[in-house]
Amino acid sequence: MSTGAKEINLTHGSLPKNILLFSLPLMLSNILQVLFNMSDIAVVGKFSGPIALGAVGSTSILITLFTGLLIGLASGVNALTALYIGSRSKKDLRETVHTALLLCLIAGILISVLGILFSEWILTAIHTKDELLADALLYLRIYLLGMPALGLYNFGNAVLSAAGDTKRPLYYLLFSGVLNVLLNLLFVIVFRLDVVGVALASIISQYLSAVLILRVLLTTEADFSVSLRGLKIVSDKLIRILKIGLPSAFQYAVFAIANLFVQTGVNSFDHVMVEGNSAAANADPLVYDMMAAFYTACASFIAQNFGANKKDRIMKSYLICLLYSFVMGLVLGVALYLLRHPFLALFTNEAAVAEAGMKRISIMALSYCVSAFMDNTIAAARGLGKTFVPTILVILGSCAFRITWIYTVFAYFKTIPSLYLLYVFSWAITAIAEIIYFLAVYRKSCRGSASLS
Repeated sequence: MSTGAKEINLTHGSLPKNILLFSLPLMLSNILQVLFNMSDIAVVGKFSGPIALGAVGSTSILITLFTGLLIGLASGVNALTALYIGSRSKKDLRETVHTALLLCLIAGILISVLGILFSEWILTAIHTKDELLADALLYLRIYLLGMPALGLYNFGNAVLSAAGDTKRPLYYLLFSGVLNVLLNLLFVIVFRLDVVGVALASIISQYLSAVLILRVLLTTEADFSVSLRGLKIVSDKLIRILKIGLPSAFQYAVFAIANLFVQTGVNSFDHVMVEGNSAAANADPLVYDMMAAFYTACASFIAQNFGANKKDRIMKSYLICLLYSFVMGLVLGVALYLLRHPFLALFTNEAAVAEAGMKRISIMALSYCVSAFMDNTIAAARGLGKTFVPTILVILGSCAFRITWIYTVFAYFKTIPSLYLLYVFSWAITAIAEIIYFLAVYRKSCRGSASLS
C-alpha cells in the first residue's frame, strides 16, 4: 500500500526509536498549539488587565468540552484508518477517509451552532462572576465560530498520524500558530479589541490550518487521499468510526463536565482566586498535550500492528509509550514547580493573582505523571478497538469520583488545595481499573483476529 515517503513504518523496525520519531513532531505540534492558545490569555492578561484574563480563563473548561468532542471523533478516525492501512484494505481505507471528513465537518458545525445558542446559559450555570460574564460570553461565541475548521483539522491530523506522518501537521500548525500570535498582538495592543481580538485571531488561524491540511489530503497520491467527488457517507464505516469515536468524545465531554463542577468550586472563591486559577491552569494543557503525543502513538502503533497481525509488538508499544509519557509528565511537572514564579508572571502583573495561582501549581505539578497510567492505557484499548468499557471506567473512576469529592471532601474543608487534590486521586483510581481491563482485552485480542467490529 502506498502511503508516501513522509510516513514512519509502524509495523517494522525499532519500536523505541520509531515511537519517539513518531511522537516528537506530534509533541511539538501539541506544545505549539498550547503555546498559541496560551498567547490569547497572556496577551489579554498583560495588556487588557485581570478582568479580561478572568473572562477568557472562565471559558477554558467549555472550550475543552467542545474541542474534546471533535478530538474524540478524530480518535475513531485515527484508529480505523490505522487498522486499514495495516491490513492494506484500500477500499475500506478510502471509504473511511471520505466518510470521516463529512462527519467531522458536520460535527464542527453542530457544536458551533449549539454552543453559541447555549453558551450564556452554561456560563451562568457554572457561576461565572458577574464582572466577567459579558466578556466571557463574547469571547466564547466568537471562538465557537472556528469549530468547523477545528473539526476538519483534527480529521486531517488523525488520517496523517494514522499513516505515520506527523511532520506536516506540525508545519501547518506552526505557520498558523505564528499568525495567531501576531494577530493577537495586533488586535489587542494596536486596535484595542481585547477579548474580541484574541478570539478573532484564534478562528483565523484555525481556518488556515484546516485549509493547509486539507490541501495535503486533496493532492497526495497515497491511498488515504481525499477526492471531492468521492465524498459520501458509507454507513458501515460511519458506524465503526462512531463506535470508537463517540465513547472517546463522550469521555472528553464527561471529563469537561466533571471539571465544570471543579470550576464551580473555584468560582465559589473571590475573583482573585478565579483569575489566579485561570493563569495557573495554562500549565495543564501544556503538560497534558505533550504527554498526549505518546498516547496518539500508542493507539496508532497498536492499531496498525493489530491490523497487520503483528501481535508481538502490541504490548511492547504500550509499555514504551507508558514509560515515555510518565517520564515526560514527571520532568515537566518538576520543571513547572521550579519555574512557577516566572511562569505565572507570563499571564499577570498582579501579585495577588500570581500568589493564588501558585496554590494550584504547587499541587498539580507533581501529579501530572500519574495521569499517564490512565490515559496511555485508554489509548492502548482504543488501538484494539475497545472504547465502551474504558469510557465507563473513566466515568465511574474519574468523573463520578470528582463530583463526589467536591460534595464531600471539598465541602468539608472548603479550601482550594482540597479542591485540586481530587485530580491525582481520581487519576490513580481510574488507572488501576483501566490497566486491569486492558490486560484482559489484550489477552483476548491476541487470541482472535484483527477486527473493530
